[in-house]
Amino acid sequence: MSDLERAKSLLAGGQYTCVLCKDDVTLTSTLTGIQPMVHYLQKQTDLQGFSAADKIVGKAAAMLFVLAGVKAVYATVMSMDAIAILKQNNIAASCAVQTKEILNRKGTGICPMEQAVQNIQQPEAAYAAVQTKLQQLQHTKSNKTEEKRT
Repeated sequence: MSDLERAKSLLAGGQYTCVLCKDDVTLTSTLTGIQPMVHYLQKQTDLQGFSAADKIVGKAAAMLFVLAGVKAVYATVMSMDAIAILKQNNIAASCAVQTKEILNRKGTGICPMEQAVQNIQQPEAAYAAVQTKLQQLQHTKSNKTEEKRT
């Protein structure tokens, strides 16, 4: 079984949101959204040559996979922008469902991570934009929690 097939199989099991495989190394995550890749990049995990399977991959996630140096990405749902970015960077891209854009969790508009990288072409800049957006969202979330307590 190839690294990508193993990653896809583990993802299909439903326990994980993101799986990365290379030879006898398997990394799994239950974090949501783009957080698994942000976590691996923050920890400076060497993902060079890994194959990845993820639930949803938009442009933001694709840029992080490029930055990490993975060789193949499968997603249950993948945006057309993500496919283009992965292919431009010689990363094999495949998916069950291809979509024009990735929506936010409520389905009311574009995903905030996608908005954050909309006009960005460099993976390093995308990573910085994603981190900034995650901090903003966390700050907003903690403010709403404080408002509910008062």
